[in-house]
Amino acid sequence: MDAHIYKPRKSAMQSGRGKTHEWVLEFRSDAARSADPVMGWTSINDTTGQVRLHFETREQAIEYAKREKLTFTVDEPREPKRLVKSYAENFSAYRKQPWTH
Repeated sequence: MDAHIYKPRKSAMQSGRGKTHEWVLEFRSDAARSADPVMGWTSINDTTGQVRLHFETREQAIEYAKREKLTFTVDEPREPKRLVKSYAENFSAYRKQPWTH
């Protein structure tokens, strides 16, 4: 069974960095989905695709995957580049573009 280990990013609706400090192990499911002909609901026989395991560190997630004999991939997180801006820079004499009304 394949697993995917990653550190989640913050969503577009978040301004803070909550729930982005832990590592997540998700199972990849290759099971085919089928639609019920009467009700039209979608069903799947393999429910491991719904499981998300949370770990404090990357090493703990890798140890768990090795202990359970899972094939896994690890995605390293990319830290966002912070642009430090201040309101006073709008009126600086050293602006790249002249300030106009």
